[in-house]
Amino acid sequence: MCCKISLINTNWYYLYKVDLKSISIKIFNTNFENVISIKTFKLNSNMSKSIIELKSVNIYQGSNTVLNDVNLSVEKGEFVYLVGKTGTGKSSLLKTLYGDLELTEGEGWVAGHNLRELTWKTVPFLRRNLGVVFQDFQLLTDRNVNENLKFVLKATGWIDEKLMDDKINDVLSKVNLAAKGNKMPFELSGGEQQRVDIARALLNSPKLILADEPTGNLDPETSDEIMQLLFHICKDFDTTIVMATHDYMVINKYRARTLKTEGGRVWDNATVSSHL
Repeated sequence: MCCKISLINTNWYYLYKVDLKSISIKIFNTNFENVISIKTFKLNSNMSKSIIELKSVNIYQGSNTVLNDVNLSVEKGEFVYLVGKTGTGKSSLLKTLYGDLELTEGEGWVAGHNLRELTWKTVPFLRRNLGVVFQDFQLLTDRNVNENLKFVLKATGWIDEKLMDDKINDVLSKVNLAAKGNKMPFELSGGEQQRVDIARALLNSPKLILADEPTGNLDPETSDEIMQLLFHICKDFDTTIVMATHDYMVINKYRARTLKTEGGRVWDNATVSSHL
């Protein structure tokens, strides 16, 4: 597809051409003869389809290979479990997805970001498109819920106080904690602290949430509430969720696609035993 458009208040025109692999832009002067500039931007053909795309990926911890030949695609709005015994590479895979482990072999895209091209300067831009939910909540114990959430917003570039307050109220409402903003973490139950953790993950309206054992420290009833909340977020906000877990009861009750790390590989649609 080609198109010519005049740039307002200038003597230049630009011609753009779009195909399946790239966008090319040529800028001309008014007589449309002399090319002033040419820019070509490569497109990832999987970006519009998949939130996560890994091809022929090898993952390392230091010099040790943790996972070999990982090929994985996760779509927008999909809920996926990640299971496997301790030491089989679940955490390493998650760390690769949020840029904590460098990807050096294979191709990887997460939320439109090329994992092979990440630097310490660009990792924060990736993480603004992600939310991470931790097993141990990782709330700051010296400040209340609102202050915990505002700390994250400021760290990711938010400035306007009213906009921050509105966003905090919004995410707390989504996790049914609208009245708990002034509570300190020690005043909350384990389930409430996990909801705050999920609210924190929602602050930047992420395309993807990576949940690392979010029910691991919770009783069965509270785990059930957290799972209902996560599936609600996935369905109603079209948010992709990848959840690492050892909780066989949760997997059995809330059915979803399951990935398993075993023998240095990632197995898709895996059969899960009760001995995770």
